[in-house]
Amino acid sequence: MKFSKFASRFSSQSGIVQLMDDLGNAMSGNTDALMLGGGNPSHIPGVQQYFRDSLQRLIDNPRLFAHAVGDYELPQGNQQFINAIVEMMNKQYKWGIKAENVALTIGSQSAFFFLFNMLGGEDQSGTHKQILLPITPEYIGYSDVGLSDNMFYSYRPLIEKQDNHFFKYHVNFDDMVIRDNTAAMCVSRPTNPTGNVLSDAEIARLSGLAEEYDIPFIIDNAYGEPFPNIIFTDTNPVWNKNIIYCMSLSKVGLPGTRTGIVIADEPVISLIRNMNAVINLATANFGAMIATDLISSGEILRLSQLQIKPYYQAKVEHAVDVMHREFTGLDYYIHRPEGAIFLWLWLPGLPISADELYERLKAKGVIVISGSHFFPGLEEDWEHKQQCLRITYSMDENIVEQGIKLIAEELRNIS
Repeated sequence: MKFSKFASRFSSQSGIVQLMDDLGNAMSGNTDALMLGGGNPSHIPGVQQYFRDSLQRLIDNPRLFAHAVGDYELPQGNQQFINAIVEMMNKQYKWGIKAENVALTIGSQSAFFFLFNMLGGEDQSGTHKQILLPITPEYIGYSDVGLSDNMFYSYRPLIEKQDNHFFKYHVNFDDMVIRDNTAAMCVSRPTNPTGNVLSDAEIARLSGLAEEYDIPFIIDNAYGEPFPNIIFTDTNPVWNKNIIYCMSLSKVGLPGTRTGIVIADEPVISLIRNMNAVINLATANFGAMIATDLISSGEILRLSQLQIKPYYQAKVEHAVDVMHREFTGLDYYIHRPEGAIFLWLWLPGLPISADELYERLKAKGVIVISGSHFFPGLEEDWEHKQQCLRITYSMDENIVEQGIKLIAEELRNIS
């Protein structure tokens, strides 16, 4: 069968396909592997109980249940949920947004598909427009969503080595050049895969550059404030009409509901609404309807601050302690974990590629993600790309501990 050029973009095994296949097999019980490679949030009992109670209230209300399962939602998204988001963000940060500044999508991944392709690619004059990623490593899911080739360009970070086998990435403003064909810039904060949190000063400088060059500044806030608040440094979230702010219900504990949230200037929201109608007909009902009371009551802030954040903070401290213990004598650095649910491991003396290490660990029953997939748009060859692994610490502690132990054993075998 002959497929289109569009279909050819999905015919190869990309990093995100590999990740979701491995994650799906692990979560469905099709494998006994130690799953340290996915981005699935933990099942936090107290948080899940709240969702069960909310879902039960929805089931017990005939009118709401009928709407949840029997009606198409508006292409912009559930209006009660949108109004609750507007009220919460304005109360927390004094942003001054309106309902016209918010749209829902079927998960954040579809939001980035919409945003990157509405801004990047060939414009009406025939110019090929690109998305600038000011710092890599960056999120694996950005790499393949562009419908045109060469959608992204990016820059190597500055690397600051710190005490006790830690290091940290910083934006390299001195080397960063904003090209004439730049359509937008995008960062994740906290960053998936590294757990890096760009400082308020870095965000302010990037925002200033975006305004200077008259391009939108996209901030991927899947793990940040005000929810799920898996962030271990102080930050001050900002928004203006030049910023496109993206959030999600996934890392709160509702990844199965596929609910993404975009906050942007009205023309962007209008386009997202239209794209939802054309591609999906409507947005999904369940996530918004389960979470509306959570947001309008402010309960989501309490859960994020008092349950979700401390839960992950304890898990990352445990994972780091295990890694320091098991990696004694090895040449390794951990990116200082400032947020998200991953440890980013740098192995400067690795004698094989990270891709080969991934395959060897998979054969031993440990699933991680090779760092090579997390450098979208980096045009230069850089050995650092083949010296890193992303390790998830959101699984049960015994799985994390066993997995780290086996990684250390394999590193000793090949050293």
